[in-house]
Amino acid sequence: MAVPFLKWAGGKRQLLPQIRRCVPARFGAYAEPFLGSGAVFFDLVRRGRLPGVPVRLSDTNADLIGTYEALRDDVEAVITRLERLARGHAQDAARHYYEVRDAQFNPVRAGAAGRPSRSSGTRLDLAAAFIYLNRTCYNGLFRTNALGAFNTPLGRHVRPRICDAENLRAVARVLQHPGITLATADYHEVGAWLQAEGFVYFDPPYAPLSRTAHFRAYTAAGFSDDEQHRLRALALSLTARQVHVLLSNSVSPLTRALYESVDIRRAGLRACRVPARRAISTRVSGRSGVKELLVTTLPRRHPLT
Repeated sequence: MAVPFLKWAGGKRQLLPQIRRCVPARFGAYAEPFLGSGAVFFDLVRRGRLPGVPVRLSDTNADLIGTYEALRDDVEAVITRLERLARGHAQDAARHYYEVRDAQFNPVRAGAAGRPSRSSGTRLDLAAAFIYLNRTCYNGLFRTNALGAFNTPLGRHVRPRICDAENLRAVARVLQHPGITLATADYHEVGAWLQAEGFVYFDPPYAPLSRTAHFRAYTAAGFSDDEQHRLRALALSLTARQVHVLLSNSVSPLTRALYESVDIRRAGLRACRVPARRAISTRVSGRSGVKELLVTTLPRRHPLT
């Protein structure tokens, strides 16, 4: 059975027990517009919740979506390339990592940017490099600089599992289902795709807890406070159209103002704080338990804690 093949900052495996309580009993379509590692999507697949349900998986990160597409289209070629990268890492991890990141991945993706007709080989090379870097970088953190170049340093992994061929094949089989669509797209586009009784899970880059807890650089464009307001407006609009909405975020001054309000409750949404653990901080003390916010259209008879 397929499980997420990527590590991802803010991944939702630890919150799955609470998230499962927010999944409606029935829904006619499913959208996940901040795909990341796809933890919720793969959990729905494992639990048999998606047969016959149209699915739209999207993200603004073109490298991420390109990797999913490459696995779907030619998983064996990706595995072959990834095994080669794993052998290089085993010989000299630091040298190999920075060579792949700075001399292969970033230059090739920069040269291929804006070229939908990029060669099949280039797409497969980028996908394998993306998985390799993700499995070996610091905390699975996809971070870009002002020029859009991936710049996360090498992580402190002793023996990282770089190529899980069996799981990659299982992922490919899932993605090949005819009802599943992949798209590089802004999250707002799901508004035109979803109909009443559809279900959407929003997992945006989290609002920072403080000025020193900033991280928005999942893409070069980032995710600003204005985008958080824009997302709230979309959640309210979808709720009014009888779409099942589930949204996760940090418990921060901004998100409390956005979602813990009377107008949110009147609109049919409710917010609940649930325990979580964060692991991006370089300090162990910064990885202690915190609360995260789940916002859902499900009624109060569905307990979250």
